[in-house]
Amino acid sequence: MKRILLPAGGAILATGLLAAGLAGTAQADGKVASDALAANAAKAAETLDFWTKSDNAALKGAVAFNPDTLEVSKIQSGGSYSADTKPGTTAPIGEEKKTTVKVQNVNLPKTIGKVFFEGRDGKLYWCSGTSIQSQYRNLVATAGHCVYDIAANDEVVSRWVFVPGYYQGKAPFGIYVGKQAFTHYDFDIYEDFDRDYAFVTVYDGIGGVLNKPKQVTKAEYDKYEGQKEAKEVAVSRDEYLKGRLDPKTTDFYSFKWGSRDTTVGPDYPGAEVTKEETSKVKWFQARVGKGNGYKFGEPITEVVTEREAKEYKRKGGLGDIHVDRAGNWTITKYFVQKWFKPGTASQYTRTDFFIFVNEVKSVGRLGDNVGGQGVAWNQAPGKYVRTFGYPYGPHLDGNRPYTGVTPKWCYGKTASKVLTIPSKKVEEQQSLKCAVTAGYDGGPWLSNYSNAKRLGYVNGVTSLIADTDKNNRYDTITSAIFDGETAAIYKAASASWSGKLVP
Repeated sequence: MKRILLPAGGAILATGLLAAGLAGTAQADGKVASDALAANAAKAAETLDFWTKSDNAALKGAVAFNPDTLEVSKIQSGGSYSADTKPGTTAPIGEEKKTTVKVQNVNLPKTIGKVFFEGRDGKLYWCSGTSIQSQYRNLVATAGHCVYDIAANDEVVSRWVFVPGYYQGKAPFGIYVGKQAFTHYDFDIYEDFDRDYAFVTVYDGIGGVLNKPKQVTKAEYDKYEGQKEAKEVAVSRDEYLKGRLDPKTTDFYSFKWGSRDTTVGPDYPGAEVTKEETSKVKWFQARVGKGNGYKFGEPITEVVTEREAKEYKRKGGLGDIHVDRAGNWTITKYFVQKWFKPGTASQYTRTDFFIFVNEVKSVGRLGDNVGGQGVAWNQAPGKYVRTFGYPYGPHLDGNRPYTGVTPKWCYGKTASKVLTIPSKKVEEQQSLKCAVTAGYDGGPWLSNYSNAKRLGYVNGVTSLIADTDKNNRYDTITSAIFDGETAAIYKAASASWSGKLVP
C-alpha cells in the first residue's frame, strides 16, 4: 500500500499491502488470471493453525497497513465511461426471484468481514471484503491488491483467510481459508489498477473450539511440536514426597522454602529437593543425576503475554524470552536441583503439562452462513451506492478517527466522470465522496441495497483512497469499473468448487 502526495491537487492512498507470500503460477484464460492461495488441505490447515493459535492471537495482532509516501504529478477527471458489453447482474443469494422492499434504516450487511493475510515483511494485515453469489456459495470479493502482490509479478500474499462479522478476535460465522484467487491478467502481471479487484474461492468454514488445553504426560509434552504450556499447582507434602526427584518422576515436583531452610546433600535422610532457575548455558553445563546444581529435568516453555514477559525480564529472570512473527510470547526456563533438610519447605508444587489442540468442525459453506451479495457490471455512472469496510489508518494529517473494530459505511452517487491517475496506471476508475482511511480497501460498493434484506449488487470494491482538495484529509474513494471482462472473471470464479477441510 502506498500513500501518494499530490503537489498539484491532492493525495491518493493505494490501500492494501505490497506483500508477497505463497507463490502460485498464474493460469490465464484470455483476461482471467487464477492463482493458488492454499491449494491443498495441508496448506489450508497450516494457514488455519497460524491464525487461530494462542486464542486467535494473529487475528488480533493484524493491522491495516499504513502506506509509504511517493510523489506523483497529477490526479484528474477523465471522460465518460463507455460500457464494453451490455449491463448485467447476478442476484444475491436468496434473491434469485427479486422483490422490492422500501425501508429507511441502514443496516450493515451480514456478508462483510475482514480479509487477513501475511506480508512479505512478515507482518500481518487486513483488508475488507464480502461474500458474493456463486454456484458453490464459496466466493469472496475484495481488492486485487489485498490478494496479489503488486511489488512482484505473479505472486499472491500468504495465509489468506476471510472472517465475516469479525469482531475483536471473534469469528462468529467461522474462518474461511482462501483456496484460489481470480483477477484480471492485467492486474496480476502489470499491476493495472483499472483492474484492482479479485474473487477468491474459500474452503468451507471452520468453527468449534480452537486452542483447547489438554493435560498430557511429560513425555507427550516433550514430543508435541505445537503450542504447549507448563503450570505449577500447589500440592500437599505427602503428594510431594511420592513424586520427589527419582528416575520416574523427574521434574514434576518442587517446593518453596522459608528463611531457615538448610541446604544438604541428596543422601541426607529424608532430604527434599526443589528446583532453582538458572541460565541456559549453566543448565547445559550441569551434570545429570542427583546433587545440588545438577539438572532438574528438561527446560519448561511457558506461554505468556507481552506484559508478563517484560515483567519477568525486569525481575531478573534467567530464561530465554521469544516472540514469533504472529506476536506469540514464550519464556523457556532452565532449572537445577537444590536439596534441603526435610520439613523446611513453605509450599510444595507440582508441574502440570498441557498441549493446545483444535476441536474443530466444518460450519458449512460461506454463502449458506452469511448469504452473498449479487454482482453487477457495466452499470451507468452517477448511481447511488452504499460502500462498507473497516477503516483504521490515519489521515495524512495524522488524525486517526477510526479504530478498525467495527465496519463503517458511506452513501452517495458515484461521479459522472471517470478518474485518471497516471502513477497507478489508472485511466478510468469510478469514484465516490467518502472520508475513510486505510483498511476500508477491498470493501464492497453495493447498488440497489435493501436495508431490510441487507443485500444488494456489488459493482465495485474500494481500491484507492484520495485527498482531492489537498487539505491532508482523505475525502474520496475509488474503484475499478466492473465491466464485461470483470463479469467473465467473476463467472469463472463463481463456477469453481473448493470443498471442506474437516468433516
